[in-house]
Amino acid sequence: MKKVIIGEGKTDTTVLKVRKQQNRVPRRFPIVGIGASAGGLEALEQFFSNTPPNNGMAFVVIQHLDPTYVGIMPELLQRATDMKVIQVSDHLQIRPDHVYVIPPNRSMSVLNGYLHLFEPTELRGLRLPIDIFFRSLADDQNEKSIGIILSGMGSDGSLGLKAIKGKNGIVLVQDPATAKFNGMPNSAIATVSVDILASANELPSRLISLLKYSPAVSQKAEGDGKNKNYLEKVIILLRTQTGHDFTFYKKNTLFRRIERRMGIHQLETISKYVHYLQENPKELDILFKELLIGVTNFFRDAAMWEKLKEQILPELFTELQNGHLLRVWITGCSTGEEAYSFAIVFKEAAEKLLGSKSITLQIFATDIDRDAIESARRGVFSSNIVTDVTPERLAKFFTITESGYRVNTSIRELVVFAPHDVIKDPPFTRLDFLLCRNLLIYLEPELQKKLMNLFYYSLTSGGIMILGSAENVNSKETLYLEIDKKLKIYKRAITPAVIDRMDFPVSLSITSRRNQMNTEQAKTVYTMQSFVEQILLQRFLPASVLINQDGDILYITGKTGKYLEPAAGKANMNIFAMAREGLGNQLLNAVRKAKQNYEPYVLRNIKLDNNKSSHYVDVTIQQSESPPEFRGTIIIVFSDVTEGHIPVTNNQRRRKKTSPVSEHELELQRTLEELQSTREEMQTSQEELKSTNEELQSTNEELQSTNEELTTSKEEMQSLNEELQTVNIELQSKITDFMVANNDMKNLLNSTDIATLFLDRGLNIRRYTAELTKIIKLRPSDIGRPFTEMVSDLRYNNITEDATEVLRTLIFKENDITTHDQRWFKVRIMPYRTFDDKIEGLVITFIEITVAKKLEEELKKTIEILREHNLYIP
Repeated sequence: MKKVIIGEGKTDTTVLKVRKQQNRVPRRFPIVGIGASAGGLEALEQFFSNTPPNNGMAFVVIQHLDPTYVGIMPELLQRATDMKVIQVSDHLQIRPDHVYVIPPNRSMSVLNGYLHLFEPTELRGLRLPIDIFFRSLADDQNEKSIGIILSGMGSDGSLGLKAIKGKNGIVLVQDPATAKFNGMPNSAIATVSVDILASANELPSRLISLLKYSPAVSQKAEGDGKNKNYLEKVIILLRTQTGHDFTFYKKNTLFRRIERRMGIHQLETISKYVHYLQENPKELDILFKELLIGVTNFFRDAAMWEKLKEQILPELFTELQNGHLLRVWITGCSTGEEAYSFAIVFKEAAEKLLGSKSITLQIFATDIDRDAIESARRGVFSSNIVTDVTPERLAKFFTITESGYRVNTSIRELVVFAPHDVIKDPPFTRLDFLLCRNLLIYLEPELQKKLMNLFYYSLTSGGIMILGSAENVNSKETLYLEIDKKLKIYKRAITPAVIDRMDFPVSLSITSRRNQMNTEQAKTVYTMQSFVEQILLQRFLPASVLINQDGDILYITGKTGKYLEPAAGKANMNIFAMAREGLGNQLLNAVRKAKQNYEPYVLRNIKLDNNKSSHYVDVTIQQSESPPEFRGTIIIVFSDVTEGHIPVTNNQRRRKKTSPVSEHELELQRTLEELQSTREEMQTSQEELKSTNEELQSTNEELQSTNEELTTSKEEMQSLNEELQTVNIELQSKITDFMVANNDMKNLLNSTDIATLFLDRGLNIRRYTAELTKIIKLRPSDIGRPFTEMVSDLRYNNITEDATEVLRTLIFKENDITTHDQRWFKVRIMPYRTFDDKIEGLVITFIEITVAKKLEEELKKTIEILREHNLYIP
């Protein structure tokens, strides 16, 4: 063989070594998780019968199976595919072009391309093996993870698909119209934005087509310098359609999500996708949903919640005064799991530590996804949350419904959900806690820094900020103190810190990029102006409150403690409930009059009693007419009046000299008392109504408890039905196998033309071939009768004794027997052995040897003739 010089000092032998080394490097290939339940076997057979064998993917099937039943799922699926089907054993390496089936009574996870089996976990009667595997698949494969949901009842797999979607993986679901049971497909569609929705027959080709397009799109997206321009066009279209600006989102994240949508529509360039967006506004809504990575679950990062419950909240309870309202803002709350988790942890800590001290909680949970906010407001979650919430918490804070679990009213009332864009909308203020977890990782550093300054402004001194596990404080170190570096828990610095000028969030738009081009002089002037305005706002302008038409406080400026105070009991941010003594009644009438027009209405010289002292205040109330978004809101301004400026009327002078009070003043006093009495009666009626409502709620809880028992029984019956469905399908398959084997054996025996008789241990007929009817007179109705009763042409009187002897000694017997019509048969009696080597009867064969016997007789006669003539030589 001639060596070819590849390079200096390198031969073809060297190249072969390099290629061998390259072959040892594990090649990444897609791992596809497939979840199915009732009706899943049929869907799986349809799926794999349309999947080419050399597709480069590995398939892991998670099927709900009876834990006590030895399944034959691998054998059943092997008929539908040329790929090798394997039942999983522990620590099994995944290889492409293979199908792996979960064994019964096991849960399964994947790590570094190896499958690991675990003892199954059962929570409140539910097993969720699909969710468990899909979550581990998302963590192991990230954007390479693929999840498919086929026919089945319940909701197993939905939360797992949510985790895969959060990692930018691919989600496929069988069209519910084609599924035998549409519970799991419908739940998946309601939980995540599905990439491909099709029948089980069509899913393989759609998936292969998507995977073929994705690499090509990715390469072109990275290599084309014009893509930045097209990306900005996509951002403009999104902003026009949704009102939200994605300019400061990380470009890699935007590209990956856009590439996924391009692959689904098989568009090769971003320019074509921009054109597609212009023609299909619905695609903009889908892309918007794709960019909102709403991956969340109850008590995510359990160590953080444990620290919050056992250390941070207890320390805070000791510092806060009695009656304090704990204000919490949770940004990017998605469907509300994190907000409800905080409320539950607060309840648990408060019951354990507060005692007689009263500290109330108000959580503001916000997100830009209005659909997610609506879902969070309903407070209803699928039964899959049992994997994240302990049975004790489920029993205490949730109620079982037909749709899953509903958050109890005591928890729901602590949370206010609202659509809110942290980038452009004004922030919540005077916060004790701020949770911004797994939001900053998708934003550019510039925006991260601005949000850190914004959060600093929102928190009170010593307020707690909690970030996601992969996030950090992208700001000056003096703004926040580190409480727990690993859990990303920080405290706002108590001492004032010098921070960069902080605009309202609306300035964090594309215009802020233009502002960066302004001169330093312009920045200095604007900073000085902002500083002066801040001083005026804090020190010289009067306190004010902005309320809505119902009197609920929307915004507070300045210190309002002299005029307002929290009402005792349940937290209430209504100004009429918070107004101090002497102001409430007059404020109610004044607001009513101010609503009639847009002119200011002034209450002068209102005397307010504040514990040991009293003071006077002027109150100005005016309804807002513009801008349109604030039309109908009412501004209330409090202006203190010094004692020297209080005008004294002649009536007041006379009152100092004379002790009697005028009749008009007494009448006015009585009117005020009657009004106060009427209000107290109304409050008493409200209390009675509340009491009646509580009784109704108690009755409702009893009915719900009964409903829970019925629901549990229903779930058990559904689970049993699914198992019976699977067992029934497997039994039908076995029956088909037995029928085929029976037909094969029957045809085989008939083709040999050998008369065969099968007997049981009692010498009763079990089966016979058609040839036997020519020797023994048999009919199909004779099966089960003793064969000794049958009429036979055989001259074999001791056949019964020989059969009994064979059963006793297990040694076969063979005899040549003739019939009445001079036919000869070789009769062989043998034991009937089963596969487990048990003797269950006899097999008797009758081989016709008439021709051989005739030849033997003729041969004997010929030999005799030869001997008579002395011609036979032995």
